[in-house]
Amino acid sequence: MDQRQKLAVIELQVEKVGQLFDTLDPMPFRERDLDREAEDYIIGWARELPRKAPIRILIHLPAPEAASEQAQILKQAMGRYFSYRADAVSRDLSERFRIGRYSLLVGLCMLSLCVMGGRLAVRVLPSSQFGDLLNEGLIILGWVANWRPIEIFLYDWWPIVRHRNLLRRLAVAEIVIAAR
Repeated sequence: MDQRQKLAVIELQVEKVGQLFDTLDPMPFRERDLDREAEDYIIGWARELPRKAPIRILIHLPAPEAASEQAQILKQAMGRYFSYRADAVSRDLSERFRIGRYSLLVGLCMLSLCVMGGRLAVRVLPSSQFGDLLNEGLIILGWVANWRPIEIFLYDWWPIVRHRNLLRRLAVAEIVIAAR
């Protein structure tokens, strides 16, 4: 971490700018996806950095490569890529919440049916241990049917939001090229 400027720095050393991007991607250079290993490395380091600190990605390149046209559009290409990934994660989060709402509707209907079925069992089988057992079993089944929506709305979304926020920070990260 660079204390003078309060920046969190991620350093990379490559021989060519192209090493950072997926070579199989047929898109023009500035629209290519990052190489999976490069992305994992950058995200792995970014997770270790303080959450509020702005990020600088310092890329060490040989002098001729640092002066190339690809090196000049590197900031735009990396920013576009991380912004695209953040948008994709946002869509995944929206989909997760959509599934959660549908699951909650199904779970609440199931809970209602189980509670009504349990009450019916107690009325049909009064003073019977089987009626009480059936009532308790149906209530448990109704709550178990709500397990997934409760998990989605209470726990599943936190890591997704943290990941999206990290990608957004990387999308606006300062890209610095250091010739060596």
